[in-house]
Amino acid sequence: MNNSLNGKIALVTGGTKGIGKAIADKLSNAGATVIITARTKPEESLNGQYFIGADLSKAESAKTISKQILEKYGKLDIIVNNAGANLTPGGGYSSLTDQDWDNELQLNLMSAVRINKALLPLMIEKKTGVIINISMNPAIQPIWEMTMAYSAAKAALNAYSKALASELGSKGIRVNTVSPGLVKTPQMHQAMENMSRSLNITVEEATQSVINKLGGVPLGRPAEPEEIGDLVRFLVSNEASYITGAIYQIDGGSMAVV
Repeated sequence: MNNSLNGKIALVTGGTKGIGKAIADKLSNAGATVIITARTKPEESLNGQYFIGADLSKAESAKTISKQILEKYGKLDIIVNNAGANLTPGGGYSSLTDQDWDNELQLNLMSAVRINKALLPLMIEKKTGVIINISMNPAIQPIWEMTMAYSAAKAALNAYSKALASELGSKGIRVNTVSPGLVKTPQMHQAMENMSRSLNITVEEATQSVINKLGGVPLGRPAEPEEIGDLVRFLVSNEASYITGAIYQIDGGSMAVV
């Protein structure tokens, strides 16, 4: 699929590390001009990608990003709403404050809602575009010890994505959701450390506990971020032109339901 995205302008939020970086690099390698956002600019090379500093948990960030994209490029073909994180402490309902719930909703749901609202007019005007919202398997398989509020926010993102796909299909815009399971990222390691502290167990025990709650991973390993990037690259390409409103689980077979 080299050069399959030539001439396309793509935005990847949270695109400087982990899954977001892998997605941004895959889109760049396929020929797209890629814009990435994060709170801070990384020290390493951006591989020719244009960086916009933004905290997407803040409402004003979407307007800042939209303004810069419009001024610099005048169009946008692809949005990948990857920014998100499990920010809250483990321990279940009693450990979560109203602020914890709000933090999860702002970053994991409202960031995508605001970005899409700000940038969709550029796509609607040209009657073409693709949106990928990055969810996670905890949206449909929550782990109460560590993902209660995060799972609720991602479940809301799934519902929003399906509704948006139904609304925008007649306007030539496709919307799909990619839902990874365990992925080897700094965020995953941090989540395991948080869980280990809250339950007073080792990081290794916390990781194994999560794997056990998932019923195991049939492929026997977490995903590499690049494997998520490969799926996103396909879904934003013309090869996926009849796919919209779908949720793609990419979890090594860990979701043991139909």
